[in-house]
Amino acid sequence: MDGAPILCIEMALNKAYTALFGVSTQDFFNFIKGDPSLLAGIPTLSRVAAWGGGFPIKVDGEIVGAIGLSGAPAVQNDVDCARAALALVSDAVPIGLNR
Repeated sequence: MDGAPILCIEMALNKAYTALFGVSTQDFFNFIKGDPSLLAGIPTLSRVAAWGGGFPIKVDGEIVGAIGLSGAPAVQNDVDCARAALALVSDAVPIGLNR
């Protein structure tokens, strides 16, 4: 996004990397938030992002890639932009778009 901080590049890459676990980054956060030890430890791992904007991409039941967005004024904007991009991948079945 125009004017986004340079750090957003790394954040977007980390969201995509985390989505390769097989769930959206928002779903990943929702999974770890109820366990204090996971919530304290997992987000400290290199390349892990536990906030919305990252989605895995599946084709024929296999994860073939992921998308990560960052730089919008709010996390929901990142999620919405990722959804719009995923809609352009006709053979893909994005996971975790119900959030």
